[in-house]
Amino acid sequence: MSAIFSRTSVRKYENKEVEGEKIDAILRAAMAAPSAANQQPWEFYVVKKKETMAALADCSPYGGCIKDAAMAIVPVYRKEMMMPEFADIDMAACTQNILLEVTELGLGAVWIGIAPLADRMENVRNVLKVPDHLTPYAIIPIGYPVAEADQKDRFDVTRVHFE
Repeated sequence: MSAIFSRTSVRKYENKEVEGEKIDAILRAAMAAPSAANQQPWEFYVVKKKETMAALADCSPYGGCIKDAAMAIVPVYRKEMMMPEFADIDMAACTQNILLEVTELGLGAVWIGIAPLADRMENVRNVLKVPDHLTPYAIIPIGYPVAEADQKDRFDVTRVHFE
């Protein structure tokens, strides 16, 4: 899977819309993620309005790039589930799937962390009017990258332990 070794965090985007079929593919990839007890706690806000994108950019000190992206996906999760202690793990898996599919489609994205920081989660909740039964997890700005970058090789053999 080449996307694993070519994915980078993209923060600069062309002024170009993301096609509907690509958005659909990204959401399908997100929902294909594994989840504990198959609880699939995720729901997604797809944001394209520039005013909303600008407001989301203010939800995190690292969110400046959001306002220049073509769109953003905001994964949220349901609080009522069989195994709530695994929600963060499930959401990380679906977010990683989003990032990999974005790369596969020739787009770029970056994971803007929101959870577990209560103030950032509340900021996102207020911007998107997220109902109380859902919890904001991340903001993922997506668009066509201005430039390509090579992924740095992060393999470190000293972190591998064989039995």
